[in-house]
Amino acid sequence: MAKTESIEAQGVVVKALPNAMFMVEIPLGAEKHEILCTIAGKMRKYYIRILPGDEVTVELSAYDLKRGRITYRKR
Repeated sequence: MAKTESIEAQGVVVKALPNAMFMVEIPLGAEKHEILCTIAGKMRKYYIRILPGDEVTVELSAYDLKRGRITYRKR
């Protein structure tokens, strides 16, 4: 079975949680959805800090749209 393409979205970090997890708010039309996200491996490796209020790019799982991975932090 082949891997499916991941879904990318832009969002804002709402809350920092333990174990490098974050709640990210993603606007979809008029609604806003909160997604539980973790940090991608390269961001952990280079100690890129993420704080509430930061704009980030999130890669959503094709299997569970409530979970994702933070792949980029805008400056």
